[in-house]
Amino acid sequence: MARGFGTGLAAALFATLTWGVQLPVAKDAFVAIEPFHMTATRYLVAALCLAAILVMREGRAALRYDGRAKLAIGLGVIGICGSPMLTFLGMSLSRAEHAVVIVSTQPMIAALAVWILRGRRPALVTALCMLGAFTGVLLVVTKGQLDLVESPRQVLGDCIIFVSALCWVVYTMGLGRLGGWSVWRVTVLTMLPGGLATTAVTATLVAAGVIHTPSLAAVHSVAWQMLYLTFVGVLLAMLAWNGAIQRIGGLNATLFINCMPVVTFAYRAVQGHRFETIELVGAGLVVSALIANNLYLRQEQRRLAGN
Repeated sequence: MARGFGTGLAAALFATLTWGVQLPVAKDAFVAIEPFHMTATRYLVAALCLAAILVMREGRAALRYDGRAKLAIGLGVIGICGSPMLTFLGMSLSRAEHAVVIVSTQPMIAALAVWILRGRRPALVTALCMLGAFTGVLLVVTKGQLDLVESPRQVLGDCIIFVSALCWVVYTMGLGRLGGWSVWRVTVLTMLPGGLATTAVTATLVAAGVIHTPSLAAVHSVAWQMLYLTFVGVLLAMLAWNGAIQRIGGLNATLFINCMPVVTFAYRAVQGHRFETIELVGAGLVVSALIANNLYLRQEQRRLAGN
């Protein structure tokens, strides 16, 4: 059991490191490939690979929706198409460090959504952590200056990233309605329609002349980034994350994912980017709030289990 728990911790750490590096890597690749082709390629290829693995593990019957097609496809379009595509689109207008800070507040966004939609008010500790996390995001995005008129393009990008975070929250909350399916089956049967929807959106934009298909030379110039984003960022990281959740549970795994901003900021620092103190304070506030809320939820879970 201890060995399995240790394996789960290692898997969660791998996924966190992978996704923390993923955003700045994608940002650098935007000079050659725009967000739509990049998202379509990485998710469709990864989905097909995962589908093949699912068939080997559970048989062809696992590819059937069994009356849940509308729900699974809808979640896939929202979470696998909408969320990553909007994240990359927003990041192309903004910065990778902004994206990771905004995306990392998803647990708080989910708590707020439950409060608004279901009337389930969060505990005082969670509410305070929400306030701290959103304050941290505001500090990172504005650098402590509330006059946002100077960079409307960046503000638009950050707003798009926030919408992408909402899409992922909808996807995550909806997965509970697919109970009875294995993690592999849920992943594949939502990722396949999401990947196809992303491809359809990209093809439509190309046909309308809004974007253009990148040349082979452009793809070759960012080949290692595309390989990383597709096979490491989606395929391997998704497998590691799913395995981590099975071995150490969602709360323990989330404790790792909360540290994604640290990884992204460290990667950008290695690249030579210099951060202002207010940005580091804001990122630290977000991470601290997320970890504090996670630890509180873990304590509450143990208390309820004891009763």
